[in-house]
Amino acid sequence: MSEEVTYADLKFQDFPRTDNTQPLGRFGKPAAPVLSRGWRQAALILVLLCLLLFFGLLILAIVFHSTLKAEKGRVNELQNIQEELQKNLSVQLVNNWNSSEQIRNLSAVLQKIATQLCRELYRKNPAHKCQPCPQSWIWHSDNCYLLNDYQLTWQESEKVCSAQNASLLKIRSRSELEFIKSKPLYDYWLGLSPGKFQKSVEKVGDTIASSAWDIRNTSNLNKMYCGFIYNTYVYYIQCSNTRKTVCQKMARPSLNIESILTNGIPGGSRYPG
Repeated sequence: MSEEVTYADLKFQDFPRTDNTQPLGRFGKPAAPVLSRGWRQAALILVLLCLLLFFGLLILAIVFHSTLKAEKGRVNELQNIQEELQKNLSVQLVNNWNSSEQIRNLSAVLQKIATQLCRELYRKNPAHKCQPCPQSWIWHSDNCYLLNDYQLTWQESEKVCSAQNASLLKIRSRSELEFIKSKPLYDYWLGLSPGKFQKSVEKVGDTIASSAWDIRNTSNLNKMYCGFIYNTYVYYIQCSNTRKTVCQKMARPSLNIESILTNGIPGGSRYPG
């Protein structure tokens, strides 16, 4: 009876050991667990995907590098073109500036020659077409002058001149003074600013640098004193008195060469005779 119990116990104790026993591989080591066929296929697909992803990234890197290199080449080419264009533009601007300067210099020389020629023609024929002053006006230097012998008050004379885009005579330079002396003027209003007090007689030459030529408010000239020229002297009387008028305005700034070469008289010759 004791032997049967012992054998049963031994069989019972060896039973779990028999269930947990793993197959041995070579050299007595436990063999690796056998993977199922589905797991092997999944692993193979995963490896293939990884290889495809790697080759795809490699191709993208190659394409990116080639594109970047090509774009850098284009950028360098565009920069070279831009620098060349800027260089050409700078050269062109310099050439244009030089040409413009030459044209301006030539224009100034032609203008000077035309003015001199026009003065000579005007001296021989005051009615010549090139005259830069209106008819009946006297041309001297850069100004035109008109003498009016009608007796008018200072304010009336100022209005007469203003109606012709001119002003009363103002003598502000030695050249102009010499011109006025060459044409003695007697009892002509001057463009001096009216004053409240009567001034003493003075020489015309002493008034050249005077600020009295800057005419101020003339809205009320009652009992105001205005200046007039009498030969080479300036006198002051009340502005309500009457004197003759001499108007002054700028001559036309430009002269037409064609008008100089063409006589102003209808049917006249193209060349001065």
